[in-house]
Amino acid sequence: MEADFHHATERLILRDWREDDWPRFWELTNTPAVMRWLGGVADEEARQGAMERLAGYRKNFGHTFWLLQRKGDGGHLSGEILGFCGLKRASVEGSPVFGMVEAGWRLREDAWGHGYAKEAATATLDIGFGRYGADQIIALTVQGNSASWGLMRKLGMNRREDLDYRDDNWPAELNPTIVYSITAQEWAQRSDD
Repeated sequence: MEADFHHATERLILRDWREDDWPRFWELTNTPAVMRWLGGVADEEARQGAMERLAGYRKNFGHTFWLLQRKGDGGHLSGEILGFCGLKRASVEGSPVFGMVEAGWRLREDAWGHGYAKEAATATLDIGFGRYGADQIIALTVQGNSASWGLMRKLGMNRREDLDYRDDNWPAELNPTIVYSITAQEWAQRSDD
């Protein structure tokens, strides 16, 4: 296994999880607003399952949805855990995206609207294409989550209706899962506006 992951951007740090990160992460992100499109506030069993899945992604693929932290620079939410952002493999068996490299993010509510998600997702895509050699990266959401697919569009990702799928693990209002994607070539050719 490679050394602990740590990547800094202008304002943010993406890094591997430490055991003592989890209580604060759940305190900040396991809220009705943050979890609205993710199945609702997670109970203890769901939280434990999520922690195990993220550790498994790291072990099996060398990357995961990393902890996202604001640098301790005196700025908005200085030094605080903001949520997560990173890469995993799409894991819904039988879906057309199973096994594809997936970028994902989840930020606490008071971190919304400050450009943190775009900054972290941009770094994640750079890492996915550069460090991990992905030829394409997807992102998943639901139609109602316009903030999520709005960011996907800002990142230069393209709507892929041909890859949308129904996930029976989620209720009707969280289906279908909609897919956006971007290729390594498209990412290299994008403009940063």
